[in-house]
Amino acid sequence: MDRDEPKSLQPTWTFFRQWLKNPLGTAAISPSSRQLARQMMAELPRGARRVIELGGGTGVFTQALLDHGIARQDLLVLELNEELHQHLQRHFPQVEVVCADARDLRELAAARGFGPEAPADAVISGLGLLSMPKATQQAILGAAFDVMQPQGRFVQFTYGPANPVAREVLEALDLISRRGSFTWWNVPPATVYTYTRRMSKALAPRSMR
Repeated sequence: MDRDEPKSLQPTWTFFRQWLKNPLGTAAISPSSRQLARQMMAELPRGARRVIELGGGTGVFTQALLDHGIARQDLLVLELNEELHQHLQRHFPQVEVVCADARDLRELAAARGFGPEAPADAVISGLGLLSMPKATQQAILGAAFDVMQPQGRFVQFTYGPANPVAREVLEALDLISRRGSFTWWNVPPATVYTYTRRMSKALAPRSMR
């Protein structure tokens, strides 16, 4: 992109360029909307302090988490795409951003202070779970719940009305899913889902700001 291009267009162009390179590996043609980000933040557990983000993309959710009050040192972001990873590092230099596969979250989180003594309160996901094999879904969600406290919450968005996590995966991990808000103001329109352990007490979503 030319340096004279408005900064507001840079994330969109960065994201679109990755979609052109790998349409199947990039779930959308543009970054998530701010409305979707607000809806994702509304699903965080009350008082959430330590958060892990999977699939940081261009940083829409990363910025929303910081604006929500999550301290930079209490946020860990994973992004598998190297160009998007570098984009995140440039825009969020004080946040721990790792270029890695979400299936390796257990080891990555433990090495960065999210071990049993200081687990995450929530995991925010921008990954395209709907298009992933069941085994990959199970590996990612299993790792996510292993690095969260017992009442931790996994917050995921998906395109369309269907639950992005297979029923077999939910049963294998003993998870409960709840369909949250839906927004037309995203490209494509998106639905938010939350997942908790069956043993935990259901948590009401936070009211939207």
